[in-house]
Amino acid sequence: MSGHDFHVHGAHEHAVEHEAHHGPGLAQWVAIFTAVLSTVGAIVSYQGGATQNQAMLYKNEAVLKKAQASDQWAFYQAKSAKQHLMEISIDLAPKDKAEFYRKQAEKYDGEKKAIKQKAEQLDEESRKYDELSEESMHPHHKLAQAMTLIQIAISLASITALTRKNWLFGMAAVAAAGGLGLASMVWFG
Repeated sequence: MSGHDFHVHGAHEHAVEHEAHHGPGLAQWVAIFTAVLSTVGAIVSYQGGATQNQAMLYKNEAVLKKAQASDQWAFYQAKSAKQHLMEISIDLAPKDKAEFYRKQAEKYDGEKKAIKQKAEQLDEESRKYDELSEESMHPHHKLAQAMTLIQIAISLASITALTRKNWLFGMAAVAAAGGLGLASMVWFG
């Protein structure tokens, strides 16, 4: 050969050379933007699920305490019925048995007080767990809204990569900022 070697440039070499001379293009910015948002979205999604699970645990505890309170109130009603039967028996029984029925009625009255106190305590615990469940759902709602905005931003960024419309990338950035703002309110608020 004549000493001249031919070198054919491939398409990827032209792309690398273009990037070197003109800086990163829109597609690269969209890719980075999407990767960052996907990572943040995964964190937001995890946090949203965790807050929802916490709320469900509190709600389950509230239901359990309410069921226990209901059992106590049923027990209270049973003791009340027995007490009333003993009070009726005082008037109907012979005089020598009346004192026995009076003591039984007093016993049931004393037992009812302890049962009532336990039932009221369980009702209060149920109410507190309901409040905790409700409080746990507030961050979940904000995180769900944040995740929705992040997903919209990722979708707009994908469309930007296909259409090469810079204004869509701006809309994606606005949606992402909204999502990050809502998430920040939960994390730092």
